[in-house]
Amino acid sequence: MPEVCYLPAVEQARLLRDREISAVELLDAHLQQIERVNPRVNAVVTLVPDLARERAAAADRASGSGESLGILHGLPIAHKDLALTAGIRTTQGSPIFADWIPEESSLFVERLWAAGAVPLGKTNTPEFGAGSQTFNPVFGATRNPYELTRTCGGSSGGAAVALACGMVALADGSDMGGSLRNPASFCNIVGFRPAPGRVPTWPSLDPWSPLPVEGPLGRTVADVALLLSAMAGPDDRCPLSLPEDGSMFAGSLEHDTNGTRVAWSPDAGGLPVEPAVTAALAPARAVLESLGCEVVDAFPDLSDAGEIFQVLRAVAFETGLGTLYDDHRDELKETIRWNIELARRLSLSDVARANRRWSELRERVRRFFESHDFLALPTVQVPPFDLDAEWPRGVAGVPMETYIDWMRSCSDITVTGCPAISVPAGFTPEGLPVGLQLVGRFRDDLGVLRLAHAFEGATRVGERRPVLADEQ
Repeated sequence: MPEVCYLPAVEQARLLRDREISAVELLDAHLQQIERVNPRVNAVVTLVPDLARERAAAADRASGSGESLGILHGLPIAHKDLALTAGIRTTQGSPIFADWIPEESSLFVERLWAAGAVPLGKTNTPEFGAGSQTFNPVFGATRNPYELTRTCGGSSGGAAVALACGMVALADGSDMGGSLRNPASFCNIVGFRPAPGRVPTWPSLDPWSPLPVEGPLGRTVADVALLLSAMAGPDDRCPLSLPEDGSMFAGSLEHDTNGTRVAWSPDAGGLPVEPAVTAALAPARAVLESLGCEVVDAFPDLSDAGEIFQVLRAVAFETGLGTLYDDHRDELKETIRWNIELARRLSLSDVARANRRWSELRERVRRFFESHDFLALPTVQVPPFDLDAEWPRGVAGVPMETYIDWMRSCSDITVTGCPAISVPAGFTPEGLPVGLQLVGRFRDDLGVLRLAHAFEGATRVGERRPVLADEQ
């Protein structure tokens, strides 16, 4: 039964549709996999087997009547511990909320349950999702399944590990500075940051901000598209929500890539990148060319992106966590306190200048994509680093001043507002995964998924499992 847990979610869905396996049987296989593997990696931190069994049994009753509960009928899923889940503990990785059980769910969670998904529980995240290293004082650290002494990244680290180890068919996450893309790269899975508004965010304390998004993770690009088809679609409660229905992602991702113009940048526009990452990604250019793509060395002018992101991120932390800082300062980790204190030192002129530069950057990116269809660059500038390091203090010999600086290959792309995906692309000599980041034009989510699907099919790097997954 462990083998069924590693099948793509789209194949698990087919088995359920054809009644070759029941939803309860599929649930049991995943629960057994969690029992077997999770103690070694600490990815699933809250388990709700009774609710999952109730949902799976309902799916089987529907199947017996020739009905379907939705596009995710019977598929086991776990939700990031930042997402609100009615009736299920939601700690946000903070001792302040260690026992909190919300009364309402996030909008996308409601959509996934309505689509027939079977919720198994919650996946680990750093405290309030701050930082791309998944550890917190409530549950501890989540380990990288390819090397247990390394981090899995973050902040959707528990979700990425649960997928890599076959503990869930699908998982959701969120992304501001790279929290869907970074752990996907570190765990050899697929993580997609959709265009802002593609997955409406509700409830939200800052509904107009395009920086934080919620999105899908999966073992394949098709799985990510399947989950996105259930998450996406308009909602009047989110002022940024896009009008297209999620069904646009439910069809085939096969697409003619001949003549596709791809800008290639192995150093993410001049950022320091560890040589092991550069070497692992070097063959990716030839793969894109073999798909008929016209690959050229180019990168948009993202000058000021680092400063813009630091300012706007600080404002977002003040908006979301400023009250908690006032009431529970000593219960917040140091990097969160630093981010809020940075916001309180900013002047209105600082924020206004960041917004002006943001507007100018966005226009430069729009013009760049007039002559390029996609941009390819490293997802992360470093391979998975030691579990006991909160963040890399240096990259390729260049000191990193803050816990955000080493993430710029992702956070600079966040500032563009463009959809971006991390797809498995290679391994270091130590056997650590490395992802390729593909970025598309503004709101061209489907185009990004199609190119990533073609790249995935040409490389099949994502089929390599972590060793511990096969250990009994």
